[in-house]
Amino acid sequence: QVQLVESGGGLVQAGGSLRLSCAKSGRTAGTYTMAWFRQGPGKDREFVGAINWSGFITNYADSVKGRFTISRDNARNTLYLQMNSLKPDDTAVYYCAVGVASAGTMDPTRYAYWGQGTQVTVSS
Repeated sequence: QVQLVESGGGLVQAGGSLRLSCAKSGRTAGTYTMAWFRQGPGKDREFVGAINWSGFITNYADSVKGRFTISRDNARNTLYLQMNSLKPDDTAVYYCAVGVASAGTMDPTRYAYWGQGTQVTVSS
């Protein structure tokens, strides 16, 4: 059984930074893409970024390009999201996801495993 546990969320002022982590346990057959999604108050879940197995291919939502960086450490089965220049609009619950689709896949239904989420709140 695959489990994903996010950590690193919290309260930060606008312009600040946070680093989220997602620890994966359990076995996944073959290579897999890891991704971050978020869901703000009253909003649908939206794609933030994804990274392929090798780490050489990444994809970001336009709203976070240039501010967020996704990375992974396969030896530690961990996914990261470095968030800089945070804005109040970034306030959301951030979810880690795993799937076999390509890193270009932004459709949440293509990801089979999900974490419980970690709250990020950005104050103005």
